[in-house]
Amino acid sequence: MSHTPHELAEEFPDKVQQIRDLKLSDAHFARLYDEYHALNRQVRQAEANVNPMEALAEVQLRKQRASLKDEIWGILSQA
Repeated sequence: MSHTPHELAEEFPDKVQQIRDLKLSDAHFARLYDEYHALNRQVRQAEANVNPMEALAEVQLRKQRASLKDEIWGILSQA
């Protein structure tokens, strides 16, 4: 299992200011951002055995996180 943080600022370092701006100006983007970080926190806690879970549940969270990241990237790449 990867222990990479997967923070959006690290995933999209050239889009940090755009992310900040969109969080303030776009309610949909802000909701996606918050949802992504909540899922990311759950995955990291599962990886570190702070909040252990079944492997299948962790895989599902990872898929949800990837889907959100794709949606966030779609917004960032269009703006």
